[in-house]
Amino acid sequence: MKRLSELKIGQRATILSFEKDEIFIKLMEMGCVPGELVKVEQIAPLGDPISISIAGYSLSLRLNEANSIFVEDVKY
Repeated sequence: MKRLSELKIGQRATILSFEKDEIFIKLMEMGCVPGELVKVEQIAPLGDPISISIAGYSLSLRLNEANSIFVEDVKY
């Protein structure tokens, strides 16, 4: 288990859970729900924000938001 913020461009993972803070409701409203497949599309030159592909659309997350999402690598 790792954090979404640790993934590199092109890596895919499945959302497992969230750190228990107030941001997890906001993330779930944006489609970041446990079991959903995510792919890191882009990372800004200074590392913040990152762009992910989730549920058929692109979403930009700040690094602190991505850091609160626990994921598991997708095995092919």
